[in-house]
Amino acid sequence: METLYRTKRNIKRSDVSADSMPVTAIGELNVDLLLTGLNAFPQLGREVLATDFEMVLGSASAIFASGMARLGHPINFYSKVGDDDFGRFCCAALEKIGIPTSHIAASKSSRTGVTVALSTTSDRALATFLGAIAELAYEDLPGNALDGSSHLHLTSYFLQHRLRPSFVQLFRDARQRAMTTSFDPNSDPSESWRAEIWDVIQETDILFVNEVEALSLSRQTTVQSALNHLAEKVPCVVIKLGAKGAMGSVDKEIVSVPPFPISPVDTTGAGDSFAAGFVHAHLLGKELRDCLITGSACGALSALKPGGTAGQPTQAELAAFIAQSGDTK
Repeated sequence: METLYRTKRNIKRSDVSADSMPVTAIGELNVDLLLTGLNAFPQLGREVLATDFEMVLGSASAIFASGMARLGHPINFYSKVGDDDFGRFCCAALEKIGIPTSHIAASKSSRTGVTVALSTTSDRALATFLGAIAELAYEDLPGNALDGSSHLHLTSYFLQHRLRPSFVQLFRDARQRAMTTSFDPNSDPSESWRAEIWDVIQETDILFVNEVEALSLSRQTTVQSALNHLAEKVPCVVIKLGAKGAMGSVDKEIVSVPPFPISPVDTTGAGDSFAAGFVHAHLLGKELRDCLITGSACGALSALKPGGTAGQPTQAELAAFIAQSGDTK
């Protein structure tokens, strides 16, 4: 089987090493207020207790960028926060990971976004205040934002109100620079899945969706039919199946991998860590199965600790985990 680099768009970057050309992420940045250990999700008029609480770095874009940085990739991250304590917390957390914050704008007219994450061991519920998340626009980005990068990742399509109309242009800008691209739309709070998202999907090289998103987006009734439908639109489709593993298609060749056997602590950000692991393997020229295994391992390790970034592995930790779990693959 050919590697992901020989896609319908014939983009090939198998000479890229993990510590060479930067990966660019453009998107939202917020804090996560994380309540873990819930036995059940709260209902109106009722109260449930959490066993722990943390304020951590949140947002799909930042969690993806953090995962890539932990795996040795230089990161260019463009985002916007409020000029407030939450914004400063986000920037400090990024700097601690090793991600420069010189491209993070601080708005004096809005507040930093906040997501309250209520987490059980099997799933989580999210409530988000957008704030500055909705304000980042294409016009805020410098003209050379993508120069010198190997890959562009975009996510949280439905939350980024001002940037959303420019996702197609950003992917076209990346293609002009011979970059590979990936897109994880995340959930649509309105559940309408507007038709214009297909314009974005057709511009990317790798599409990441979970099972619910795959079915909603494709209007299909099974994961297999959803994968087939999406594969008609994009060279590489990946469906994250959580405790059931993952499956993907490159040029309509389908591969499935089982999950790693873990006892999850918190699944917040596990899908974004999966995407980071997959793209990491992709940039090293790995084939689809290896990319899926790498992504699954990164997602599993992320779920072993609270928050989206605390459990993300280095290359050495990733290799050790996969080797240790070899019998499951």
